[in-house]
Amino acid sequence: MHDARALIDMGAEAVRRLARRGYTLDLSELESLHSRRNQNIRSADELRAESKRVASEVQQTAKQGGDISKLKERARELKDQIREIEAGQEEIEARLRDLLLSIPNLPDDSAPDGDSEEFAVEIRRVGTPPAFAFEPKDHVDLGEDTGILDFGRATKLSGPRFAVSRGAGAALERALATLFLDLHTRRHGYTEYAVPYLVSRKTMTGTGQLPKFEEDLFKTGVADRELFLIPTAEVPLTNLYADEIIPPAELPVAMTAHTPCFRSEAGSYGRDTRGLIRQHQFAKVEMVKIVDPEMADAELEEMVGHAEACLKELGLAYRVIKLPAGDTGFSAQLTYDIEVWIPSQNTYREISSVSNFGTFQARRANIRTRGEDGKPKLAATLNGSGLPVGRTLAALLEQCQQQDGSIVLPESLFPYLGFRRISADGTPEA
Repeated sequence: MHDARALIDMGAEAVRRLARRGYTLDLSELESLHSRRNQNIRSADELRAESKRVASEVQQTAKQGGDISKLKERARELKDQIREIEAGQEEIEARLRDLLLSIPNLPDDSAPDGDSEEFAVEIRRVGTPPAFAFEPKDHVDLGEDTGILDFGRATKLSGPRFAVSRGAGAALERALATLFLDLHTRRHGYTEYAVPYLVSRKTMTGTGQLPKFEEDLFKTGVADRELFLIPTAEVPLTNLYADEIIPPAELPVAMTAHTPCFRSEAGSYGRDTRGLIRQHQFAKVEMVKIVDPEMADAELEEMVGHAEACLKELGLAYRVIKLPAGDTGFSAQLTYDIEVWIPSQNTYREISSVSNFGTFQARRANIRTRGEDGKPKLAATLNGSGLPVGRTLAALLEQCQQQDGSIVLPESLFPYLGFRRISADGTPEA
């Protein structure tokens, strides 16, 4: 969310930067609503001051035995005028807030131009994609042939775009999540949290999921209570500090959590509906940081490294790209995507997005710290996947598959699994 005055003061520069991400800022409407709001505030203050003065005159005149009928009539007129202005003010405030909530974050100037991944800038590649002397299977066939994944029974339970893992598959999912959490808490300095999976509209609004992405969210409720299923742990983790002032000595706040994530993926039917790439429910380990704004750029680079560390532990080939302005998420000002190699598709696919939101989310959620002068100021927020379990499992199965249909697992998982190989029939083997 933006400060209206800041956007107006930026003027053409704000219009230019938002145009880079395909958003047309109606600066005249913003200026009009902001001006009308301020004028109403001044008018209401003036009328309240006059009302207070008239009330005082009524008391004084009454004490002196004078005629107060005209003064009382004026007092009633003032109250009516104040009520009318306040009603209009509520409408203007709502329109201004709705407009500000709809304006995406200003993209960082270092983000490339363009509106799709084809304009992304590759930063680095790590590892060599495996070369097979046979036609590699995709993770769906590998999972079903070994019996560790069951998409048919998942569809029976919940419909398409769900999965059931079994035996070594379920153990592998648990092992991946635990490995990621251990890396982030023991090596990277994050504090692990267990958070609610159902959150309020205010909480969703704080991180930018609402109002723009309501159609992409699963919603439930009891009686008059409305709750949303979280699309990522970013939502509850970031909002833990909503409406708080964090002492500078406590920054950076680094949090991680392993949660299910729920997304309707509205409008994406037909794309990646086979397998684990794009599901309605998936597990993910999330990283969130709240920092001083001046440290946000450095923290972003560090967080990318934390996500990369998970893939390095597994020995998976991947690359890092910087997203163009027009393909950056609504709340982010700069995003790096980490893409893992998927042999069956002969390409890299996104497995983690790590973003710097600047003060955008903090303004919406009212998360503050203090400056050197001791006065409150907005904090900055960042988040990244570290990593999603399902997509990691898909990449792991495909990159580690053998010609006989077995899967040879990375050594880093052995302490969590107790086995190093999944045979072609799904049997764990030491």
